[in-house]
Amino acid sequence: MSVFKVPDGILDEIHGLITRFWWGYKGEERKTPWVAREALICTKEQGGMGFRDLRGFNQALLARQLWHLYQRPTSLVARIMKAKYHKNVDVLEARVGYRPSYVWRSLMSAQEFLVDGLRWRIGNG
Repeated sequence: MSVFKVPDGILDEIHGLITRFWWGYKGEERKTPWVAREALICTKEQGGMGFRDLRGFNQALLARQLWHLYQRPTSLVARIMKAKYHKNVDVLEARVGYRPSYVWRSLMSAQEFLVDGLRWRIGNG
């Protein structure tokens, strides 16, 4: 999940398995859903069960990998990605390009999420 964007269909299946387990689903027999699906994903502080939203979690992990490429431009992976996909710009300004790998497309899907979350912080050094 930290390098590949998991397809929405697979995430829906996983969410379905979680809710069916919680609701007591057996074969074709349906049980009464005592808790809404959204309540399972909400944090405990908000009154939910605290299960992770897998789409958001996947996006956060991809943004983290993109952040590592930005913070460590001399690492081997960052140099390979730069040579292949974004020669003249940094990773935050890069575009998907023509026929990219699935890893690069996955990372670029989290780029807007990362850029929106960046903040300048004034320090003492």
